[in-house]
Amino acid sequence: MAAQTPDILPRPDFHFAGEVGRTYKDSDPATFPQPVQPPEGAPNIVLILLDDVGFGQFETYGGGVPSPTMDRLAKEGLRYNYFHTTALCSPTRAALITGRNHHSTSFAGITELATGYDGYCCILPRNCGTVSEVLRQNGYMTAWVGKNHNTPTWETSAAGPFDRWANGLGFDYFYGFNAGDMNHWNPLLFENHNLVPASDDPDYHLTEDLADRAITWMRNVKSIAPDKPFFLYVAPGATHAPHQAPQEWIDKFKGKFDMGWDAYREQTIERQKKLGVVPKDTELTVRSKGLPAWDTLNADQKRLYARMMEVFAAYGAQVDAAMGRVVDAVKELPDADNTIIIYIAGDNGSSAEGGIEGSLCENLFFNGVIEKWEDNIKAIDELGGPKHFNHFPSAWAHAMNTPFQWTKQVASHFGGTRNPMIISWPKRIKEKGGLRSQFIHTIDIVPTLYEVCGVSAPSVINGIPQKPIEGVSFAATFDSGNAESKRKTQYFELAVNRGLYHEGWMASCPSFVPWDPNRDENWDPDKAPWELYKLDEDFSQANDLAAKYPDKLRELQDLWWVEAAKYNVLPLDWRGTIRMNAEAMGRPSLVGDRTKATYYEGQIALPDAACLPMLNKSWTITAAIEVFDDKAEGMVVTHGGLEGGYGLYLREGKPVFVYNFLSQSRPTFSADKALPKGRHTLVVDFKYDGGGMGKGGTITLLSDGAKIAEGRMEKTVPIQFSLGEGLDVGMDTGSPIDFTYQMPFKFTGRVEEVTVEIKPEKAPVAGQAAAAREPAPAK
Repeated sequence: MAAQTPDILPRPDFHFAGEVGRTYKDSDPATFPQPVQPPEGAPNIVLILLDDVGFGQFETYGGGVPSPTMDRLAKEGLRYNYFHTTALCSPTRAALITGRNHHSTSFAGITELATGYDGYCCILPRNCGTVSEVLRQNGYMTAWVGKNHNTPTWETSAAGPFDRWANGLGFDYFYGFNAGDMNHWNPLLFENHNLVPASDDPDYHLTEDLADRAITWMRNVKSIAPDKPFFLYVAPGATHAPHQAPQEWIDKFKGKFDMGWDAYREQTIERQKKLGVVPKDTELTVRSKGLPAWDTLNADQKRLYARMMEVFAAYGAQVDAAMGRVVDAVKELPDADNTIIIYIAGDNGSSAEGGIEGSLCENLFFNGVIEKWEDNIKAIDELGGPKHFNHFPSAWAHAMNTPFQWTKQVASHFGGTRNPMIISWPKRIKEKGGLRSQFIHTIDIVPTLYEVCGVSAPSVINGIPQKPIEGVSFAATFDSGNAESKRKTQYFELAVNRGLYHEGWMASCPSFVPWDPNRDENWDPDKAPWELYKLDEDFSQANDLAAKYPDKLRELQDLWWVEAAKYNVLPLDWRGTIRMNAEAMGRPSLVGDRTKATYYEGQIALPDAACLPMLNKSWTITAAIEVFDDKAEGMVVTHGGLEGGYGLYLREGKPVFVYNFLSQSRPTFSADKALPKGRHTLVVDFKYDGGGMGKGGTITLLSDGAKIAEGRMEKTVPIQFSLGEGLDVGMDTGSPIDFTYQMPFKFTGRVEEVTVEIKPEKAPVAGQAAAAREPAPAK
């Protein structure tokens, strides 16, 4: 469709073009400015993006997880088997909505890893306008439902600013969460800028809620304005950790993965060949270095890991079914045939962040803590439920990425970057069930949408000159499987995993294994080995040709550096978990240089990035409260939730302080006597041992100046309390800090104020290179 839209947005303000006399009687008839009309024939767009999905995960691409929605769309549309992401979520999502490479959009990593370099600060530049903003200003209705991981962490509080929330990025409506992952039983959600009250439905699950909201929005706006097209971006949290699914879904998969990950890979590639999603001569790559063979495990390990996979499969099957309900709602629209559905199964490959032995709490990974299967098997019957933030072992992630090497994070190899994509558009796509094998990258989605919608990429948006779109349209593939593959070159980089595609060749340079969050600061990127693959002969990157064609490898290596300089990839940064620590990285903070903050009852869901940094130092919490009888109950103040944090509450009138060490242990300090009716001052004083990160210290609990409990904590959280939960006063939102109370555990007395004071050591962490070292792995 030929572009019909302005080069500069927004359009000029209205100006009456007729004659204006002294009064309306001697003036030309008034005319109103008319609403912007979309290009003629512009289609509706539904863009579905699942999370942490492998190429060989779902049945539509030969995997073992049922995907009837993908099957249905593939039968009426096209499957793509050369579509690529960036190997990580925030980067892929920034590229997806802007049409620029992830470093060009300042998203070299997730927002929680931001550093102060052009390609790494995770502040979406205003010269990278979003597809939603362009479509909105060209007559589209726009909505984003689900995960938003593209707002800087320090801008996610109620104090804003809100211009980089979803609403500020061109989406008229938003319902979802501002984080990398979310508890699916007890989520913290926002509707536009407002915190959503917790559901009282005992069967609540986030996946179903997001589908419901997407359907409701679509039906509502089409009822109001049936002739206007819409752009609906649906981004569920599944299948990112936590792997949480209803029991009835989990039960469907009992025993179905007892064969283990090695046999799964062998079975999957045979199914892929039969389906045609991989060439007949595709080789199954070797098990990635460091992953155990299934037959080396003992019986208990196999039982635990098979169960973890059953939970994961349930989680994935459920989300595909929920997306099916969204598709059903689309098919009921009068203009269903003129609706493009782009279903991308994953913002990267399947995740190995559960570690070699699997995990009960993903936040352990981001704090550099290693788990043991002997501990995790004790919770085997609770997996998928509300008590755990569980994640399956790395070798299952590798199996989900069949036939490729590696996993999420490893941008050098297709196990990290090759994702299924299905496109349905009945009005345009006439070849039903076709397969497309053109090399396509996430950045190519936006220019494709612009072309088919009749929209030109503006050179100026809201007064800001725009970077050129870096993607290229693949709309020609809608009409012909023989269409030219327009993308000739594409760089890849994520955590110094590097790759370069050029005219059918792929140079690959992996760095660190993705299941170990700790990094060697003395690692040298110039000494990392490179591999070379010829993709038209080697779909899966199974045969390294680096030794056979050293000149070709050198050509691609040199070209990688050219592309890296062009797109803000430099400087390379291989630091690991330490980058999760905002204080150590010197990221912006609403806290500033303050060492004391006072909060009041009703302050809830204050994001971690807006709170005082309490880790690796001494601190004091002082709470002024009033109790109306000696049986007072409820939360006074809490920070974090299931994955880590602390809580100060009253139970049967007795003050209790609990410290959640990443769900592994919960040291609890309780008073022996209930507080009498009246006003009281509770103090929790923590004296840190010092000597590095994650060390222990002494806790003292006082009431009205008198000591009521004390003890030691031998270890503390080193990097971050929680992945998505913050501070609450007077109640508990999100997930509980322990399992001794029922949410929301609203305080039955009155919290007058809570003051948190931190006591940094003389040498502050922020901005000091010497402090930017990895924490020692905790056992």
